[in-house]
Amino acid sequence: MLCDLDNVIRFYDMTPLSARERAAGVPEGITAELAYAPAVDLPLLLGRATTQEWVASVTSALVARVRLAPARARELAQALADAPFRADAAVVALLRRLPEGMPLVLVTNATLDLERDLEAMGLADLADHVVSSAREGVAKPDRAIYDIAVARAGVAADRCLFVDDRRENVEAATALGMTGLHYRRPADLHGVLGPLVATG
Repeated sequence: MLCDLDNVIRFYDMTPLSARERAAGVPEGITAELAYAPAVDLPLLLGRATTQEWVASVTSALVARVRLAPARARELAQALADAPFRADAAVVALLRRLPEGMPLVLVTNATLDLERDLEAMGLADLADHVVSSAREGVAKPDRAIYDIAVARAGVAADRCLFVDDRRENVEAATALGMTGLHYRRPADLHGVLGPLVATG
């Protein structure tokens, strides 16, 4: 099983950031919108920029887009970087019950902080392998990261289930012969894994 991390297993709480955006008089969500634009986000996800370099890029984008003072813009950018996160207990419990012989590979567009984050959530031992874009230098939906993940799983692509919250990432996986699941809620995952877990 090849599984995404963010918005499948890990979820961020944007409430503190939204409060700061309201206080700054800018539209809620604008910080994330600018931060996750490919030109700003991709260097971070490919391991070519540190989190603080990304914060600086987000700060510059906010100054240019919404004319915030640099200090206020940096406050918002840092609030996004520091957004609290949690693991979905139901999803984690399901993944921990995968049958023996069904390896779990996390395939995630992540930062160089991924290992620390997994440790903080108590998930350092969750997966058999972790394929991180920041460590591999390639991000979904590029085929190369899927090839790496399949190799780590040790099985053919057509024997892999790929789970992701982004449709384009799922479509890239199915184009390689995998079974794809576009994740939106825990029930989606349970519908596929439930029978395996029950008998595994």
